[in-house]
Amino acid sequence: MPIEVNGKTYETDEEGYLANLSEWTPEIGEAMAKEEGTELTDAHWEVINFLREYYEEYQIAPAVRVLTKAIGKKLGKDKGNSKYLYELFPYGPGKQACKYAGLPKPTGCV
Repeated sequence: MPIEVNGKTYETDEEGYLANLSEWTPEIGEAMAKEEGTELTDAHWEVINFLREYYEEYQIAPAVRVLTKAIGKKLGKDKGNSKYLYELFPYGPGKQACKYAGLPKPTGCV
């Protein structure tokens, strides 16, 4: 089910993840979020940008536990906890944030 952004069509897999990770732009992330009724705030972007940096360094999308711990280390304890992350990404911080970040679904996510 492809997604259209600014007149260009991008292929996604059956769960809505971007098929070609190199095509990602912030506008694609915004469009994916909007489709799910989410308006991305600076707090969302902080997590999304963190995930993109993590993926660039390790070539893997982190599982939620790893994500929570790593965010706590970089952004502080108040943001590195499940409650905060689930408020931003109610469908699962790893799964939903990775989707908006143009990354593959994290291993271990159902």
